[in-house]
Amino acid sequence: MAELFDLPTRRIFTVSELTTEVRELLETTYDEIWIDGELSNFRRWRTGHVYFTLKDAGAQLQGVMFRSTARHLRFTPDDGMRVIVRGHLSVYEPKGEYQIVCQYMEPHGVGALHLAFEQLKHRLESEGLFAPSRKRLLPTLPRIIGVVTSLDGAALRDIIHVLRRRHPNAHLLIRPARVQGEGAGNDVAHGIIQITEIQGVDVVIVGRGGGSIEDLWAFNEEVVARAIVASSVPIISAVGHETDFTISDFVADVRAATPSAAAELAVAPESEFRERLDRMYERLRNAALMRIRKEHVRVRELDLRLEARDPRRMLSTIATRLAALEGRLAGAMTRQLSKRRESFVALVGRLENLNPLAVLGRGYAVCWNEDRSAVVSDAGAVETHDIVHVTLKRGELGCTVTTTTRSPRSSEG
Repeated sequence: MAELFDLPTRRIFTVSELTTEVRELLETTYDEIWIDGELSNFRRWRTGHVYFTLKDAGAQLQGVMFRSTARHLRFTPDDGMRVIVRGHLSVYEPKGEYQIVCQYMEPHGVGALHLAFEQLKHRLESEGLFAPSRKRLLPTLPRIIGVVTSLDGAALRDIIHVLRRRHPNAHLLIRPARVQGEGAGNDVAHGIIQITEIQGVDVVIVGRGGGSIEDLWAFNEEVVARAIVASSVPIISAVGHETDFTISDFVADVRAATPSAAAELAVAPESEFRERLDRMYERLRNAALMRIRKEHVRVRELDLRLEARDPRRMLSTIATRLAALEGRLAGAMTRQLSKRRESFVALVGRLENLNPLAVLGRGYAVCWNEDRSAVVSDAGAVETHDIVHVTLKRGELGCTVTTTTRSPRSSEG
């Protein structure tokens, strides 16, 4: 009878105990799981940890990626991006929320490295770092050729082989760098900065031999691209094979298909350089000869101009002109005097014709009244016994009027 009233033993959990047990169950059951979902509320905290939400049409799941894992992300996740994540399920006990602790994340349908490459390429291109206008020309004959690459790789051997063949006297300065694996990008970037600070380095080859996209990834990192852009000397990017393209190729001043091609671009063959010197010498010589001829002609022209302006020649010309002017002046004066003489004679003749004394020479006389104040031209102007004076051609007569006879006046018209 007592058994009927026996109650089953109850296990009562605290909230913490239950949450811990659920967490342990989830972590044991789902210690590695892959999940496909859309990112939402993606945010990176100052601590370096990343928090996000994975969701689909019917549910959502909180997620976290701790700093040690997040710093290895090859691309930049963003809200709305569909991704595939790998991790283990756990419970965030303070809130009682289950979540995925993410160990890996990649974009859905495209590799993470490829997406990271495209994202960085687009960003740097928008900054104008790929523009041809910022690319620099390579020096004709560099004093020192810098190389940033691995000492153990085939790339360095290829570069040295080509330089010895094309220009045995070329000076080479090598800055060893890791070109693959963790921290390789930073090492390459530091190598570029250090080698370009050395005086006399005129061009730098940065690169390595071929490999997978993961092997070449150091040359796709932003830190390397920024170091190339900031370089004070031209950079030749020589990464992988002809079909391989990296971010370094786009920002470098010149992209070489291979390390061997980079060495060929860095310095011309000695024979070609001698030919260029010969051509430059001929051009300089021809230009100098042409300049000498032009200057000779110019000096001759100046000599003729100076000769034409010789003071002795000028004085002789002036003397000739003065003599001509003197002759013209004498002739003009003679002609003018002759004309004036003729005019004077004509005037004298006219005056002689008008001179009353000239009339006297032809037998005529002039009769004046007694006080010589008027010429007597009318007999009626004097009376009998008046005294008059008669002027002859030679001398004068004093007369007393004894008689007067008046001439009859002619009738007017």
